[in-house]
Amino acid sequence: MTDFASIMRRVITADEASGDSVVIIDGPPSAMNGDPAVGGLFDIWHDDAFGPLNPQNTHDLGPDRCVLSPATGKVKVRWFVIPPPPADVPREQLNAAARARFASFDAEDHLTDQSKSPAMHKTESLDVICLLQGEVDLILDTGRTRIKPGQIVIQRGTSHGWEAVGAPALLLAVLIDRPLVAPPH
Repeated sequence: MTDFASIMRRVITADEASGDSVVIIDGPPSAMNGDPAVGGLFDIWHDDAFGPLNPQNTHDLGPDRCVLSPATGKVKVRWFVIPPPPADVPREQLNAAARARFASFDAEDHLTDQSKSPAMHKTESLDVICLLQGEVDLILDTGRTRIKPGQIVIQRGTSHGWEAVGAPALLLAVLIDRPLVAPPH
């Protein structure tokens, strides 16, 4: 099994007062919900999605606690690890575990149709997701699409879930807060 924890290194830069660029953070995720070898969320950065950028700001904007969605007007960067579904575990037990996990990062209300996937959910964000290692199925209301390393998913506020194929998978996500347009009646 791949040691995902050793891969999760965030290197954050800034400018010194002189204008020279420097590394201000070189280390692990700022917050973790789960275990890199098993599955979970591993946060890197949470910043304003728009407005002026001050390269001389040396504050660590990595969150202290994992929350699924970015805050209003923010962009969130994180790794996440998806495990393959365990064999011989009843579906209701998987659904209950997913509800508990989503509650642990303030997102139980984001769960949608657990009959399609225990972690089927929807967020008010535009998500740019790159599969780094492993293989996953992107699960949507109408079916599945296999994603392989290096491939990108643009998740546009739709209901979705993930399922690793054969072994845990490591993904990188950039989540941009975007309110959803109300569906027609």
